[in-house]
Amino acid sequence: MEARTLRLSFLLVTALLLLLFTRSWIHLPYNTPSENRFQSNIPNIKNPPKGPKPNSIDDHNARTPLHPLDPLTVQEINRARSILYSYPPFSSSPPNSFTIHSLVLQEPHKQLVLKWKTGDPLFPRRASLIAILNRQSHIMTLDLGSESVIRHEISSSSGFPTMTNEEMNYVTSVPLTDPKFNRTVRSRGVDLTDLACLPISGGWFGVKEEENTRRLIRVQCYSLQGTSNFYMRPIEGLTVTVDLDTKQVVEVSDRGRGIPIPAAANTEYVYNQNTHMTKSSNSPRINPISIEQVKGPSFEIENGHMVKWANWEFHLKADPRAGVIISRAMARDFAGSVAMRSVLYKGMTSELFVPYMDPTEAWYFKTYMDAGEYGFGLQAMPLEPLNDCPRNARFVDGVFAAADGKPYVRENMICVFESYGGEIGWRHSESPITGMGIREVRPKVTLVVRMAASVANYDYIVDWEFQMDGIIRVKVGLSGILMVKGTPYDHMNKVPEQEELYGTLLSENVIGVIHDHFVTFYLDMDIDGLDNSFVKVNLERQQNSGSETPRRSYLKANRRIAKTEKEAQIQFKLYEPAEYHVVNPSKLTRVGNPVGYKVVPRATAASLLDHDDPPQRRGAFTNNQIYVTPYNESEQWAGGLFVYQSHGEDTLAVWSERDRDIENKDIVLWYTLGFHHVPCQEDFPIMPVVSSSFDLKPVNFFERNPILSVPPNFEKDLPVCKADASA
Repeated sequence: MEARTLRLSFLLVTALLLLLFTRSWIHLPYNTPSENRFQSNIPNIKNPPKGPKPNSIDDHNARTPLHPLDPLTVQEINRARSILYSYPPFSSSPPNSFTIHSLVLQEPHKQLVLKWKTGDPLFPRRASLIAILNRQSHIMTLDLGSESVIRHEISSSSGFPTMTNEEMNYVTSVPLTDPKFNRTVRSRGVDLTDLACLPISGGWFGVKEEENTRRLIRVQCYSLQGTSNFYMRPIEGLTVTVDLDTKQVVEVSDRGRGIPIPAAANTEYVYNQNTHMTKSSNSPRINPISIEQVKGPSFEIENGHMVKWANWEFHLKADPRAGVIISRAMARDFAGSVAMRSVLYKGMTSELFVPYMDPTEAWYFKTYMDAGEYGFGLQAMPLEPLNDCPRNARFVDGVFAAADGKPYVRENMICVFESYGGEIGWRHSESPITGMGIREVRPKVTLVVRMAASVANYDYIVDWEFQMDGIIRVKVGLSGILMVKGTPYDHMNKVPEQEELYGTLLSENVIGVIHDHFVTFYLDMDIDGLDNSFVKVNLERQQNSGSETPRRSYLKANRRIAKTEKEAQIQFKLYEPAEYHVVNPSKLTRVGNPVGYKVVPRATAASLLDHDDPPQRRGAFTNNQIYVTPYNESEQWAGGLFVYQSHGEDTLAVWSERDRDIENKDIVLWYTLGFHHVPCQEDFPIMPVVSSSFDLKPVNFFERNPILSVPPNFEKDLPVCKADASA
């Protein structure tokens, strides 16, 4: 027994030493243990700057909320933490026995927010908190004024809360405590100090009882030797299952014996200026481009969260799960009423579903829910000035709570900027036939709110773009690096004809696995008020028989108001075209049309998985491209409140089957943007941005097009830039 204890102690000490050299996915740039990583994220709290940093909105320590929807401040997070730590059973438990998985503002009821005006006193500030203690998920509401707990429930859901960053960091070192894992890594020719490991959520498949009772995660590792791009060097087939609560190895599986580690050659992506200069003769020349606003930006960010620009104003905040939340988006019609008119009460990324199409043992479980499992906002990285965002951008930080409840700052998480890429918003030139020398053009200048989340290998860029013609464009860009599979094959002529690769051979010993991306958006539309209806406008061919003209057919727009949820479950069909309107039937234009907005889809994709496949049961909110539900404060996350290892019993698809009334009600529109990705060699060793979008476009909302209120550009108003002498 004594010898066994000594051996375990030796292994633990060895693992801790190796942790100093082994890099986990979430703190690669820092090269520090996970404990120090969070200290490095809170300089504004422990060492507040003497003055505001360039482009910073505020000093977080001095921040006080001024709007009912403002996120929790540093002081409020600290107060919420104190309330929890003094509340039984947490007060009687060791601090390291429980973890805080979510600590955010409990938003006031919508009706109260709609009545609030600038200068009014704020409603009582409350915090929504989710914590795990003794393997149970506790849901709590804390009143920050009275410093009391006013709601406390223990979840009966099948799922678990979003992982914490600390868990994701720590779990990648746990495999090093297992001798079998260490032997396997060495047998593959990889030094333990060259490991880079990823925490991989395992979904739920219902085949093992432990899936229902334990929070489990898979860990897979890569070789860093010779490249920063370790993703291209997988130790294929080696999977370690870890218990997130006990931090112990449950199982080590090695299905990759005989598969070599792909070479590091031609995989590096980190820019090296010296190396680049020596190769400049073979590199394309692109002179720098920058947008300069000599009079300053046209937008304002008041009190850190209220954005005002052109004919738009809205509330903006960072969120650890959704990333960015846009609230109270209102537009002004300069040609009609000068009052601000409601368009969108709340818009956000609700969930991301990313299933990989490889059913083999080391890959079948890769069916990620990036928001509910990892936290889309938690994985948002600081944006890089000049490259992520142009010179004229302003930056907004996120203030979040760590697993122990202490606040930290995610600097430069969001940027806001005016964008102009030479596009035209509107133009018309009269033909010489008319004899009218008219040439009218309006430049297309837009306001962009941007964030980028790096969820392990993949980077997601999300833009909310506000346009002067009343359009809100929501754009998603996919980039980063592929998650690849190791293979013994280095050429397609060596692959047996009957063998399924589940992807594309991208380079020697590297397969890019086919996968999907689905991004579901929550859009609480309030078109000129709460009571709205969803109208499907079918474009149908009509025969023109018996007409006086030789025309045989034409298209007719047939409008149908959806009365219940099932009537608003929409799957796009190319040969059954339709428009999808949200209208306010009680507000009419001057000529009698109901005011509204419509969803305008662009390139998208639908899930082709079997509806009974466990990943699709959990991701059933992608079964349709559009859902419409009645507003419900508890229904904001398409995959359910607790997504991790959930069974799919609390999703948007389940709620919608209740078939509730939605006509002339406060309704929420859900839109899923999809991508099928069949990798190609141009995706190696990095993946350039692939993007798509959808529009929220006014339809009879304005009395005339608001872009006519925008003046054209004039030479006298623009800065004069001189070329460099060496140009």
